[in-house]
Amino acid sequence: MEEYHYCRTSRAIQTHRIFPFDLNPFGFLFGGKLMTLIDDTASISVTRHCRRGAVTASLDNLNFLKPLHENHSVCVESYVSGTHHKSMEVFVKVIGENLTTGERYLAATCFTTFVAVPSHMNEEIEFVVPKVEPETEEEKMVCAGYEKRRQHRLQERDEYKEFASLLTTDLPWADN
Repeated sequence: MEEYHYCRTSRAIQTHRIFPFDLNPFGFLFGGKLMTLIDDTASISVTRHCRRGAVTASLDNLNFLKPLHENHSVCVESYVSGTHHKSMEVFVKVIGENLTTGERYLAATCFTTFVAVPSHMNEEIEFVVPKVEPETEEEKMVCAGYEKRRQHRLQERDEYKEFASLLTTDLPWADN
């Protein structure tokens, strides 16, 4: 019998203040810092969903919609939005907040994919991660597109493997 978990089971939320040392040269939150927060939050969602170790396989369509400013907060919310055997797609929504006025804005969204693996958390090799059951209208909308996004990712992965096979690993500045 298949096991199901609600999206809320895997929901993770992290909120951080944006400090001057978090900024890029243009005065906004450095994209790499945001990517770290996204990966960290999404990894919590994955572990809550399947209660085992998992590794990041991809980060898809990170869309920076609005810049995050100094002294605003950045709230990263994530939950598992689809599963297939050992892989899990995580939807991530990034909300900025002007802490002075209380205005909130959608700053970024993305999907990440993780793959559950045997680890110190669970050493068993044969397993299937639980399916996802959305409840809210937003969760239903996000989860409804999972299979289409999964097929697109698989096609892109195959194309990318072919592309990567043509790349060299020589370092032009290194002595051979």
